[in-house]
Amino acid sequence: MCGIFGYIGKKNNAPEIVLNGLKSLEYRGYDSWGVALKSLSNNNKIIVRKKTGMIGETNLSSFTDSNIALGHTRWATHGGVTDANAHPHLDCTGQFAIIHNGIIENYYELKQQLLAKHHKLISETDTEVAIHLVEENYINLLSKYTEVSEDKLTKLFIEAVRKSFIQFTGLNAIIVMDLKSHSFVAAKNGSPLVIGKGNGENFLASDAHALSPYTNNVFFMGDDQLVLVTDEQIETFSLLDGHKLTPKFERISWGSSFSSSKGNFAYFMLKEIYDQPKILQTISENHKELINDFVHQIKHSRGTYLVGCGTAAYACLAGTYIFSKIAKRHVNFTVGSEFGYLVDFLSNRSLVIALSQSGETIDVIEALKKAKEKGAQIGALTNVIGSTLYRMADLKIPLSAGVEKAVVSTKAFTAKMAYLYLLAYHLAGKSKLGQQMLMKAVSASEEILSENYQILIKKLIQKIYKKEHLYVIGRGLSYPIALETALKIKESSYMHAEGFAAGELKHGVIALIEKGTPCIAFLPNDDSYGANLAGAMEMKARGGYIIGISYKNHEEFDYYLPINDCGITSAIPSVIIGQLIGYYLAISRKTDPDKPRNLAKSVTVK
Repeated sequence: MCGIFGYIGKKNNAPEIVLNGLKSLEYRGYDSWGVALKSLSNNNKIIVRKKTGMIGETNLSSFTDSNIALGHTRWATHGGVTDANAHPHLDCTGQFAIIHNGIIENYYELKQQLLAKHHKLISETDTEVAIHLVEENYINLLSKYTEVSEDKLTKLFIEAVRKSFIQFTGLNAIIVMDLKSHSFVAAKNGSPLVIGKGNGENFLASDAHALSPYTNNVFFMGDDQLVLVTDEQIETFSLLDGHKLTPKFERISWGSSFSSSKGNFAYFMLKEIYDQPKILQTISENHKELINDFVHQIKHSRGTYLVGCGTAAYACLAGTYIFSKIAKRHVNFTVGSEFGYLVDFLSNRSLVIALSQSGETIDVIEALKKAKEKGAQIGALTNVIGSTLYRMADLKIPLSAGVEKAVVSTKAFTAKMAYLYLLAYHLAGKSKLGQQMLMKAVSASEEILSENYQILIKKLIQKIYKKEHLYVIGRGLSYPIALETALKIKESSYMHAEGFAAGELKHGVIALIEKGTPCIAFLPNDDSYGANLAGAMEMKARGGYIIGISYKNHEEFDYYLPINDCGITSAIPSVIIGQLIGYYLAISRKTDPDKPRNLAKSVTVK
């Protein structure tokens, strides 16, 4: 969940480089941040600067010159949001500094052992336990020698980190900085780490895109690997037995027509909502070669399964309707965190397709590992080339939506939807129709993003933003769109919102409706229209304030948001309306739609 960045090289502005790296990763965690550096002007001591809150415009004058530094943006797990709990953490001697992503499940037992040996821990974190364990193992290894060379000190450092890491249970990634050997050692099992090779300088990060300003020559660390990083060398070892490995570097193309800056937009979320028509058009024009292998595999698999979490899960659920309606094919769906409990029926003829913006969602990765053990083929739709999901998949489609900086996912969702539509149409032998239908969705989306339509949504927001609850209904393909709309509202504005299958209202949840409750109803021009309208009428009869999103107005609507009819692809412009409602509710309720409380972009812990 946390952002990690490290630099070692010839330049003396390492803290500035690390801070800029952290700012590009801040969406991964932003309740606190910190930097550790080896000061060139203060007896080469490790100096740590850390604090709660977001980085903002940090005054670099508080940092001294350094050519080695590491930094971290935290998403709290162990211990509250305090300066003391922020990373990096130091050992007792001040020789080592650590940053960490993950959860050390046996930290308490390790902590008791360290306290018994008189280590002083000042935070509530499992991370600080890790650095004191490195210190303890290093001291024990060093005690066996009367004299040690610089090369030997480096080897002892590597071994101290390796011995410590294999004592952890759980999924973790760490980077440790050593004052004496002037180097980093990184280790991982589960959480992502990427090494970037430069000219006389090297980099470490939790996301590859953070390295894009500096290098395109990267090594994605595998599980159970350890890496030594200096300014001139990168050496890889097995965590299990310490033997040397050969790192596999690859060249990454950072090119994208979708800028990762906000431009003239107030927030990344709004900018990324406006990116969508162009992304969808690009997918429509360039999808054929990407999906051919998928189409073949789906045709010949004995069971196809869609897996995702959060927003990606709702795209998967939408996929089940899309494949049924268009391709007349049954596709299964399970949320990623539950799929691991449903793998017993998989075989080497099964196809499991995972959807993930980051490609690092740990619940999805763990489920896919179990699916692979059963021999299943793995497909991936992800926005991050080189991510764990991308690398483990047998078949892969890069969404190519550009970096999504807002924690609240928007353009990645509609990119997934676009590929699901195109896959289904290709399976049905109607590829040209698929392109045409997707372009209809592009046209309808552009209309929704017009200035006049924004005024219409803003007027609605003024009527509902002070309400405590909001409910969204849909049937058929509109049901996952209702769920996704409710999620966007919850994530960005903190208003309590729930999505329901309209037919379930009378089975209990209509008890929630009271006078003035905002109720959004999706009513596309399909076979669900009449039944959906009946649900809206049931809510209105109980005092609900009905917001109709439909291709035509109706007397039951208290507020009407029109949408151009584009057949089955109407789900795309419909969800864009939901995204805009979430965004403008956030603005009116004075929350930050880019960085919602308690959330992080890449969920790499269970």
